[in-house]
Amino acid sequence: MNLMLKPVLVLNASYEALTIVRARRALVLVSKGAACVELATDTRVHPRFEIYLPSVIRLRDYKRIPVRLQVVSRRNILARDGHRCMYCGTKYKPEQLTLDHILPRSRGGRSTWDNLVACCARDNHRKGDKLPEEVGMHLVRRPLPQNVHTVKQLLRELGSEMTEWNRFLWHDNIGERRLQFN
Repeated sequence: MNLMLKPVLVLNASYEALTIVRARRALVLVSKGAACVELATDTRVHPRFEIYLPSVIRLRDYKRIPVRLQVVSRRNILARDGHRCMYCGTKYKPEQLTLDHILPRSRGGRSTWDNLVACCARDNHRKGDKLPEEVGMHLVRRPLPQNVHTVKQLLRELGSEMTEWNRFLWHDNIGERRLQFN
C-alpha cells in the first residue's frame, strides 16, 4: 500500500477525535504548522530525513465543529454495524456484505438509519421481501437511529483496527475516564 494513503486520525486541539484523513493530508497539515504529531509510526517518509509517518495528529487551534447529521450510505451503515451481518452476527469484509431493509422497500420501507442493516448475501436472500419475523429470523441488534453521537461512533468503528488509536477514541474505557473526572 502507498504510504501516503494510510489513515491518520485527526484530533481537535481539545483532543476530541474529528476525522480520519490520508497520510498525505496529515503531513501537509503538520508541515504548514496547523497540526502537530501526537503519535508517529516507525515508518520513515523519506530515507534521508528524520520524518516519520504520523498515525495521530492534533490541530494546534481549536476548530468549532457544527453538529452535522451523517448521511445514510453503505459505508456508514457497515461501519455502524461493525461489518457484521445483523442476522447471523458473523463479521465479513465490506465487499461480502449487502444492505437489507428490515421493512422491505416493496412494503413501503425507506432507506433510513433505523431501517437499514448490514447483511450477508445468504441471509439477505433467505429473508427476501419479508419481515424478519415472517421467516424466523431475528436481529442481533436493532439498528440505532442517527443522532449527534453517530459521527463519533462511526469514527470508533472505522478506527477499530488501529489499536494505537484506542486511547484517543474512548472505546471501552469511557466509564473509567468519567470516574477520573468526577
